[in-house]
Amino acid sequence: MILDDLTNVTKARVARAKEQQPLAELRSHVEELDLTTDFPFEQALRQPQLSFICEIKRASPSKGDIKTTIDVPQLARDYAAAGADAISVLTEPDYFKGSLADLEAVTQTVSLPVLRKDFTVDPYMIYAAKRAGASAILLICAILSDQELREFFALADHLSLSAIFEAHNATEVQRAIAAGARIIGINNRNLKNFTVNFDNAKQLREAVPADTLMIAESGVKTAADIKELSGLGVDGVLVGETMMLAPDPKAKLQELRDGEN
Repeated sequence: MILDDLTNVTKARVARAKEQQPLAELRSHVEELDLTTDFPFEQALRQPQLSFICEIKRASPSKGDIKTTIDVPQLARDYAAAGADAISVLTEPDYFKGSLADLEAVTQTVSLPVLRKDFTVDPYMIYAAKRAGASAILLICAILSDQELREFFALADHLSLSAIFEAHNATEVQRAIAAGARIIGINNRNLKNFTVNFDNAKQLREAVPADTLMIAESGVKTAADIKELSGLGVDGVLVGETMMLAPDPKAKLQELRDGEN
């Protein structure tokens, strides 16, 4: 399955990174950073209106190449000018053609909170996200044990990083809640076969506690989609391919925001 392959190549990538810079050295650098924060990613989701997380994604297993040649700093500026509340950056290189360099380019260009979107399988990746300037990381319930969810969340919290617990079914939502999640992302995309069921967020909305922030991920394309999600009371939406393929990000985001009204 694709998810198993992604997990395996990510573990191999982390092993290579550790050869270039051992964990102890990376940790030492990160612990020297200012770790005080008001968790800006969560603050962006707590505003009264629906929050939009615009994504930088070059490719995907389901779509292949989306837009591989990107001026990342310019796209980040375009998203900020369009009114994005946060930015998500795919850093997985083998299937999504992303990199930490893309993440750093964004965090050095705009002041918006930035999510490192990757298949977090090792504490090393959390330290690397912090060093690159990220405000949040992704913890995918489908690839992590309950113990890993708790330990990775605790480390992220220590480093002043928000953590999005990504869930695809009710069992994973309950596991995220048990681990202490403050943000749960409901993925409309099945990570085992990468098909999209836009109803997933609607079906799982009631499983997410009212005091836990909820993000709807994948499949958002139109103002009508936004209207549905806004009616459910979700706190944010993550929009990837739709924004990447838009010739005018500002116009596209305004079109989507019109769905709130």
